[in-house]
Amino acid sequence: MKQQETIFDKIINKEIPAEVVYETETVLGFKDINPQAPIHVLFIPKTRIATINDIKDSQAELMGQLFLAARDYAKQIDEDENGFRVVMNCNQNGGQDVYHLHLHFLAGRQMKWPPG
Repeated sequence: MKQQETIFDKIINKEIPAEVVYETETVLGFKDINPQAPIHVLFIPKTRIATINDIKDSQAELMGQLFLAARDYAKQIDEDENGFRVVMNCNQNGGQDVYHLHLHFLAGRQMKWPPG
């Protein structure tokens, strides 16, 4: 069964604009249109994976690449020493709205705990 196309597929395919801040062959990073922090970037695999539950063992390296992208971006914008938060939501109760796995990168202010 083919999964329904998401807004992130359209961003990857350049069908709709996004403010891209990071790109490799496998990962795309772009600014969130509804930021929850002064710096809020979404890192997504260019291959659609609906949720964390759908990650295959063979995609472990790709998941690592998302975290390396967040690390590299933090260094690029000089937030690595200040600190940042990365979050992945899974399904409705986890707060996932778009069913294309994405890593939220939040920085630019002191984060609070618990997050909500």
